[in-house]
Amino acid sequence: MQVGLDRLDGPDGAHLRGKRLGLVAHAASVTADGRHATQVFRGLKLDLRRLFAPEHGLLGQAAAGEAVVDGRDLASGLPVVSLYGADRKPKARDLADLDALVVDLQDAGVRFYTYVSTALLCLEAAAEANVEVVVLDRPNPLGGERVEGPTREDGMPPSFLSLAPGPLVHGLTLGEMLRFANLRRTKPARLRVVPMSGWARRMRWDDTGRAWVAPSPNLRTSEAALAYPGTCLLEGTNVSEGRGTTAPFLLLGAPWVDGASVASEVVAEGYRLAAEAFMPEPSPGAPEPKHAGVRCGGVRVTVADAARTRPYRLGLSLLSALRKRPEFRWRDEGRALDTLLGSRRPRAALERGDDVSAIEAEDAPGIAAFVEARRKALLYP
Repeated sequence: MQVGLDRLDGPDGAHLRGKRLGLVAHAASVTADGRHATQVFRGLKLDLRRLFAPEHGLLGQAAAGEAVVDGRDLASGLPVVSLYGADRKPKARDLADLDALVVDLQDAGVRFYTYVSTALLCLEAAAEANVEVVVLDRPNPLGGERVEGPTREDGMPPSFLSLAPGPLVHGLTLGEMLRFANLRRTKPARLRVVPMSGWARRMRWDDTGRAWVAPSPNLRTSEAALAYPGTCLLEGTNVSEGRGTTAPFLLLGAPWVDGASVASEVVAEGYRLAAEAFMPEPSPGAPEPKHAGVRCGGVRVTVADAARTRPYRLGLSLLSALRKRPEFRWRDEGRALDTLLGSRRPRAALERGDDVSAIEAEDAPGIAAFVEARRKALLYP
């Protein structure tokens, strides 16, 4: 199986020759043998002029939410423009001397993982500047068949966590998402996707045979990626989502959590939950984790059957169980979860005590409409 970057030694690389290029990349922008995209471009003698860094920076070391600053890449000597600081969309002057903007980002397949928002803003900026966009496509680690969660609710305040159209878990690769978004633009960008070879929609990350390279400091394993769209929802609460531990998004809890009790209540098809205590500690990737230095009761999530996992359902089930504890609190009076989801409806339903299947049922019409609308953008069987 080859990702787009692996295929640049063929016709797709020839398409880039003689063009002045910018590259949006991060730590996971690597070939199967571990070469970074900047090395590949240099080896192919492509005219790479400028790098653009999303959240977590070019090297993937900045913490979540930490501003990335403009600078220079020590390995290549190229200037680096931040897309996660004062500006999150390339400025006209950043694109003025470029013929094409190449996007090579490993996404997580969920709307609030910000690389998809960065890619969509790059598409918008390039359309305005009449600069070609070339996406080097990569797998959706959740696969291309799983679609879950709410679509973005009308009237929600604009957020960098919910720029992507469609349900929360959308089942698209980044290349497909940009194709879908471009089809909806009044003024489409000149968009080219270098597709993968050997990838099919049924495949999750472990089916690809590729080593996992962390695209952000806390998404450290492909197992965590299969839980992340659900367990990350705990960011909207006073329960730790595992930042500051050895297993972010797989270790979950708080000082007041009885892990065995929570594990027995959570519906976790495709996952196993077992009680496990832990103590979050500050780290470069999580400088201020919840409950730092305090022993937490909690659960460890393990993927038991990747094909049956439903991460959003897992997240709802965890929230439903934890909300019954008297010490449970929503962050920012619930707005933190609403922003993650792009919708107020799921939290309102949880507050009413609706069960998880009823909450999911309300998403069904939006999911069905999206699955039909996305057909024209699909690249893989």
